[in-house]
Amino acid sequence: MENYSIIIFILAIVIGLSAFADKAKLPYPILLVIVGVAIGFIPTMTEIEINPEIIFLIFLPPLLYDASFNISPKDFKTNINTISTLAISLVFLTATGIAAAAYFMIPNMTWPLAFVLGAILSATDAVAAISITKGLNLSHKTLTILEGESLINDASALVAYRFAVAAVMGSTFIIWKATLEFVLLLGGGFLVGLVVAKILAIILKKVHKNTNVTISFMLLMPFVAYLIAENLHVSGVIAVVVLGLKIARLSNKIFPESLKNNSRNLWDIIIFLLNGLIFILIGLNFRYVLKNIDDEMILPYIGYAVIITIVALLIRMIRIFLQKVNLQKAFQNTKRKRKISEHALLDTKNSIILSWSGMRGIVSLAIAIGLPKVLENGEEFPQRNAIIFISVAVVLLTLIGQGLTLPWIVKKLNINNNSI
Repeated sequence: MENYSIIIFILAIVIGLSAFADKAKLPYPILLVIVGVAIGFIPTMTEIEINPEIIFLIFLPPLLYDASFNISPKDFKTNINTISTLAISLVFLTATGIAAAAYFMIPNMTWPLAFVLGAILSATDAVAAISITKGLNLSHKTLTILEGESLINDASALVAYRFAVAAVMGSTFIIWKATLEFVLLLGGGFLVGLVVAKILAIILKKVHKNTNVTISFMLLMPFVAYLIAENLHVSGVIAVVVLGLKIARLSNKIFPESLKNNSRNLWDIIIFLLNGLIFILIGLNFRYVLKNIDDEMILPYIGYAVIITIVALLIRMIRIFLQKVNLQKAFQNTKRKRKISEHALLDTKNSIILSWSGMRGIVSLAIAIGLPKVLENGEEFPQRNAIIFISVAVVLLTLIGQGLTLPWIVKKLNINNNSI
C-alpha cells in the first residue's frame, strides 16, 4: 500500500473509532494509540516515513493556531506567570533532569547524548491532555494553562534540542550564546507573527463579507507565518501563536456570527482529523522503531523509559507545587509592584491535574525520528536507535499510563468548573 492510501485508511479508522470510543468509555487518544500499535504489527503494513519538517509543517501551524485563536486572552494574561514557568523554565529543568538520569543509567551515554534525549522529551503535549480531559468539566483556567504551555514549550524544546545535537556534532556549548539565540528566536517569531497578523487583518477587513475567501485566508495564513519564520531562522511556533491571538481579537470585532460558525465548524473537522492522525501515527511507528533494537536490549530500554517517565513526572510535580507556593507568597506580598491576581493562584487539586497532564506527543516523536543518521565526519550518530526507542517508549508510556489514569484522578478529586 502506498503512503497516501495508508493515510486514507488511517483517516477512515479515526472517524470510525471516534464513535466507538464513547461506548468503550476509553479516552479517544488512548484508543487511537493502541489501535495504531496493533495496525503497525500487521505483516502487510508498510512503514510510513515520518519527515520531521513535513510533520511540523502539517500539524503544528493548524493545531497551534486553533489553540491560540480560541484561548481566552484574559485568562492567558492572568495565568501568564504559570504558563511561562511551565513552558520555559520547566522545559529546561526537565531536559536536565532526564539527561542526568540517562547519563547515569544507560551504558555508553555521554552528556551531550543524554541532553539530546532530555531535549526530545522535555516538552509536553497539551493536545493529548486536553483531548483526554474533554468532557471532564475542567475549568477555563486549567485548560488555559495547559493550552498556553503547549503554545510556547515546543519552541523551548526545539532550541534545547538544536544545541544538544550541535554538541554531539562537536560544537562547543556556550550558555550566553544559547540564551541570546533563544531570545532572538522568540523575538523574531513574535515580530513575524505580528507582521503577518497586520497583513491578514488588512485583507480580512476588505473581504470579510465573502465567507469562502475569508475562511480560506484564515486556513492558509498559519502555514504562511510558520514558513516565513522558519526560513528567517526564527520560531515558527511563536509566529503562529501571535497570529492566532491577534486574529482572534479582530474576529470578535468584524466577523458576523454566521462566518464565525462556518469557520468554527470547518476548523473543528480539521483539528479532529489531525489529532486522530497524530495518535495513530505514534502507535504505528512503534513497530518500525522496535526492529532497529537488539532483542536483548528491549527490556532494559523499556526499563529506562519507565524510570525517565517517573523522573519527568516528579520534576513537573515539584515545579508546579513550587509555583503554587510562589504565587501564594507573591499574592500576600503587599510591597510587590505588580500584584498577582487571586484568579492566578493554584490550589492543590488544580496542581495535581496540571502535574498529571504532562504527556508527551507528536513533537517528541518527530524530533526523535529526525535525529541525524551520521555525524559531520561520516560516522554513525552514536546511540541513535536507543534514543529513538526510549523516546517513543516514553511517549507511549505517558499517553497510555497517565492518559488512562487522568480521567480517574479528575473524578476522584471531584473537580468541577467552580473548583479550579
